[in-house]
Amino acid sequence: MIVLDASAILAYMFREASYTEVGKVINHSCLSTVNLSEVLNRFVRDGHDVDEVLRKIQLSPVEIIPFTAAHAAIAARLLPSTQPRGLSLGDRACLALALDRNLPAMTADQTWLELDIAVEIKVIR
Repeated sequence: MIVLDASAILAYMFREASYTEVGKVINHSCLSTVNLSEVLNRFVRDGHDVDEVLRKIQLSPVEIIPFTAAHAAIAARLLPSTQPRGLSLGDRACLALALDRNLPAMTADQTWLELDIAVEIKVIR
């Protein structure tokens, strides 16, 4: 199992150059509801119907994991070490889920490789 960041699932959905890397793990992946919201926001911004996009994601093999109070606390604790590198709440939500479940995280963001946290980071580009 691997935790997908919004950037990774968007790369997959838009068939960007690195989408095959996500495709290799999509059947064994999960996504925080915070990152789901980021993905949906992108499609709404581009003029797509949010309900249709949500339905497609829910029909996919990606497990959607609710963002819990425990995840919120982990994400908050990550702020001091991630803020200097510009990580957002969504980024920290992904990392919080990975930490909580002791899973690797997949992202398109190279700066995650500079983090000193107990999560295996897989960068797709």
